[in-house]
Amino acid sequence: MITVTLKDGSQRSYQRGTTVAGVAKDISAGLARAALAGKVNGKLVDLSCPINEDVNLEILTFNDEEGREVYRHSTAHVLAQAVQRLFPGTKLAIGPAIKDGFYYDFDSEHKFTPEDLEKIEAEMNKIIKEDLPFTRFELSREEAIKKFKEQGEKYKVELIKDLPEDAVISCYSQGDWVDLCAGPHVPSTGRLKSVKLTGLAGAYWRGDEKNKMLQRIYGTSFPKKSMLDEYLQRLEEAKRRDHRKLGKELDLFSIQEEGPGFPFFHPKGMIIRNELENFWRVEHKKHGYQEVRTPIILNRALWEQSGHWEHYQENMYFTRIDDADYAIKPMNCPGSMLVYKTKIHSYRELPIRMGELGLVHRHELSGALHGLMRVRCFTQDDAHIFMLPSQVKQEIMGVIDLFDYFYGVFNLPYHVELSTKPEKAMGSDEIWELATNALKEALEERGIEYKINEGDGAFYGPKIDFHLEDSIGRTWQCGTIQLDFLMPEKFDLTYVGEDGQKHRPVMIHRVVFGSIERFIAILTEHYAGAFPTWLAPVQVRVIPITDRHIEYARQLAERLENKNIRVEVDARNEKMNYKIREAQNQKIPYMLVVGDKEIEQNSVAVRQRGKGDIGAMPVDQFEEKIMAEIISKA
Repeated sequence: MITVTLKDGSQRSYQRGTTVAGVAKDISAGLARAALAGKVNGKLVDLSCPINEDVNLEILTFNDEEGREVYRHSTAHVLAQAVQRLFPGTKLAIGPAIKDGFYYDFDSEHKFTPEDLEKIEAEMNKIIKEDLPFTRFELSREEAIKKFKEQGEKYKVELIKDLPEDAVISCYSQGDWVDLCAGPHVPSTGRLKSVKLTGLAGAYWRGDEKNKMLQRIYGTSFPKKSMLDEYLQRLEEAKRRDHRKLGKELDLFSIQEEGPGFPFFHPKGMIIRNELENFWRVEHKKHGYQEVRTPIILNRALWEQSGHWEHYQENMYFTRIDDADYAIKPMNCPGSMLVYKTKIHSYRELPIRMGELGLVHRHELSGALHGLMRVRCFTQDDAHIFMLPSQVKQEIMGVIDLFDYFYGVFNLPYHVELSTKPEKAMGSDEIWELATNALKEALEERGIEYKINEGDGAFYGPKIDFHLEDSIGRTWQCGTIQLDFLMPEKFDLTYVGEDGQKHRPVMIHRVVFGSIERFIAILTEHYAGAFPTWLAPVQVRVIPITDRHIEYARQLAERLENKNIRVEVDARNEKMNYKIREAQNQKIPYMLVVGDKEIEQNSVAVRQRGKGDIGAMPVDQFEEKIMAEIISKA
């Protein structure tokens, strides 16, 4: 007999060779129906996997993130099988599960169209009805290369050749169709229920623009139609909120052919940007930060010293000045360290909190560019904190508190992830462990739950990432706190301690917004373009009923402008309903309609965005109302 320890800590005894599916069935018939895969001693396995020793077992359903990944990766295999049935000769690349869905990349002479997606989806549903078992089998490296060469699958052969010489290669069949795959998968295609293909895109093989452009088909799948319908409704809402669409409609920004990935901010977009930067400056000053500005172009030697030349070169832009190599900065941190080094610091000065709204440039592949979300130049709201080792935990907690306040202003809840040492990293395991533990302790002392992302840290230190949740449930990684024991060493940063000797400070890199551009995109979609009054490019539009009311409207606008309220007068010769509708489309928080009665009573008829007509009020009262809203950032 063997002992199986379940996720809740309970234990059960079984005959050696009992499968994961057998354990699920023993627990309950409902769990057996819902089970998709298992996790044996932390390793994902098929439900058919036999258990031959004492193990810890977790049975995964669609309610588990890893269960959803198995479900959708299995659906990606069904997509690939359907495509090859309909379009013989199509070559397969890769087809992973992704957040909320999956994709598969194809090399096909046929150019896929939206109409093709309907046919492919119908074929996928046929394969699902056929209830073909997902069967795992293993081959030697040589056998696998031979098999996929015979099938003409050159991309699979390339992937196999990258594996170690002694690797055992796993494949999965469903009927007579076979794919290279580590697995696991659901037991059969019949376990998949509601499927939808959602889009087409181009993708370079292995993400390298030097390689062939493949065709990517995106899709999603759910165990219930109601869940799929709800998801598709969210997708439609996301399209309605797309910051690229709203950015054009509200005249906030543009991306021009002359500068792909380099955004142009229009006057209204600049208002939002400036308000965010002003807010950043005020709050950082309150929290003891000093603002600096460092150059955009710096000598190659600096980037070699920082490690960026070795670890980040493919993402950088370069130039030559006076026969020497220079780089356009992809990050602000080396500049801040040069500022720190301009004078001798005492332990009494620390911590030194240095903030910078710094413009950086990073080379992104053209296929990855996406409005303001993914650009080639952006402003990072960086700050670098130089501190004593004894101050690390307290400073991290202070940054967490600042982030919590910022995101609360925008009504953006968040969850936290802690990323540990990556494969390519500077420094010893001991230093990394020390840094990682400091981040963990700060999070735990603040009572913040967190998920660990193994191997996803920066090359110079572990980090805490803040993932914000917008009004339709999507998450965005924005804030980050990176603890760094290594850069101070590389730049020979020191402070004079109580003993009169030189010591090495510890450093924190952190951003709240992440990038101003991306944060504006997130806010545009979060608010669906209806920015809160303090951020709105135009806060008030005054609408005179007839030409004889224009003078009063202009006097009113001037009065509001003197209070630094952003106001426009719509004096066009258009119908009142048209003017109101247009102001609504521009998502202006307040419309003030003025006519004879308002002039006589020194009042305004107020229409509030989202509420409609809220009645007449004296001008003084309206001023107080809107000023309170702006000051409180309601």
